[in-house]
Amino acid sequence: MKSAVQLATILLALVFGSYGYAQAPSSKAAFTYLDYSGQDPIDQTAPLKPGEFRNPIIPGFHPDPSIVRVGRFYYLVNSTFGFYPGLPVFRSSDLVNWTQIGNAIDRSDMLDFTGLKINRAIFAPTIRHTAGRFYIINTCIDCGGNFIISAKNPAGPWSDPTFFPGFDGIDPDLFVDDDGSAWVASNGPPDGTPRYDGHRALWLQQLDLRTLKLVGERRMIVDGGVHPERNPIWTEGPHIIKREGWYYLFAAEGGTAGDHSETIYRARQVTGPYLPGPVNPILTQRDLPAGRPYPIYATGHVDPVQDSKGRWWAVFLGTRPYSANLSNMGRETFLLPMEWPRGGWPMILPAKTAAPQAVRGPVRRGNRNHWRDDFTATQLAPEWLMLRTPQDRWFSLSAQPGKLVLTPRPADLSSTANPSFLAIRQQHQFAVGETELDFTAARPGDRAGLAMFADEEHHVFFGQADGQIIVAVRNGSSDPAGGRTIAAVPNAAAKALRLRIIVDGPWLSFDYALPGGRWITLLGKADGAFLASELSNQFTGTVIGPYASTRR
Repeated sequence: MKSAVQLATILLALVFGSYGYAQAPSSKAAFTYLDYSGQDPIDQTAPLKPGEFRNPIIPGFHPDPSIVRVGRFYYLVNSTFGFYPGLPVFRSSDLVNWTQIGNAIDRSDMLDFTGLKINRAIFAPTIRHTAGRFYIINTCIDCGGNFIISAKNPAGPWSDPTFFPGFDGIDPDLFVDDDGSAWVASNGPPDGTPRYDGHRALWLQQLDLRTLKLVGERRMIVDGGVHPERNPIWTEGPHIIKREGWYYLFAAEGGTAGDHSETIYRARQVTGPYLPGPVNPILTQRDLPAGRPYPIYATGHVDPVQDSKGRWWAVFLGTRPYSANLSNMGRETFLLPMEWPRGGWPMILPAKTAAPQAVRGPVRRGNRNHWRDDFTATQLAPEWLMLRTPQDRWFSLSAQPGKLVLTPRPADLSSTANPSFLAIRQQHQFAVGETELDFTAARPGDRAGLAMFADEEHHVFFGQADGQIIVAVRNGSSDPAGGRTIAAVPNAAAKALRLRIIVDGPWLSFDYALPGGRWITLLGKADGAFLASELSNQFTGTVIGPYASTRR
């Protein structure tokens, strides 16, 4: 028979949770669905013609694309920085319609992003296939450095990372030559002291694919860029291909913003010397006037691929700004044909040529304007993201079947931890994110609803908090971590609530509906331009989804 002290201890254990204070009972936020719909103005004013597809081929935050063809299928991966799961893997049979089949970094013990800001962690990857196996080579900034993973099936599982100790730099490329030798090209510091801010170099070293160890001499193959005398910045994103006896080296240059570009070099030997082509860059939008209709900016970071009919294509990143070169969607994945004029030098777009959003190509792109999750599956769809690697289980699809249940925790959107937040990418300039929420707060300070997140200092919360429906924004480090409340209405009685956020370029509107009621606008036409990647961290894009938190 238990003593009174033992019984009291058991009761205290039930009353006090892992946060170190009383939480009786604990709060739960149950979401019935997440519905996303979107549209771009160009779809209405300049609809596609027969035989055309729409750029970007993978909209929303999908930067640094790398592609490989194996048989009749193409496989593509993107960087994800501090989001988890990382490195989405896509498959297509036509280069235009893509299906996400998994994420290469999908186990919490593969890489740990805890404590990192969202613009760190996983940078630009390269995917390749040789001898019946897929490889992804990549960099985890501040979480281990350069590494390689492999898989028989690109949908996974992928192997644990093998790191390359002492291998400096980012954006590693994997090239396998005709004789089976493998080579890693990457960005890195130049030999000696950098001459100016942004002075980088491209390096090459052999890789033993059997032992996954770098061997031999590491040699610099590009110093600075195409015109070293002009002090070019951030030569990066190298990819090597072989064609008609030449080794072609593709490389980005000019940084990730409006001056971004793609350059080309070639050599007779894989080790060089690499000489720049007579026309460089082979892709850029920096030489075009502002104010042009439906602009694409910041193009570069090309990875080429040859289709089954022998035609060459280039996937690359770019942005679609709504004004003043601002885009809340971040860098997306685009596709254009790549020609080989006389002289054997490739060309994607001649100088002062606008990158088109409508392109004649393999097929016409189908409907991509709607996505919905009713939470009826036993596991999350691969499109879902969270901030950093999870250390515990704070979400459930089984606690209330047909609902996503989040446990509010102290980690918030401003922290560098893993908050109770699941999100999908904003993919259109005009978008609507909607959910239905059942939430009863058990403690003061608990909140649940929808959040939009660009980075730790730029995010929005819309939902229930302390008996109110509120809109709170954080726009810069001077705002409090939970954001400034800019709109509120009492809502002490109703625990069930529908919420939707409407995005119209830089403008945000916030609507709610009580059970059985119509939509009511709490706040309309609020400025959301602070979510633009150009004003936050430049590397990622805005994501939206269910969120719950509690005070510490």
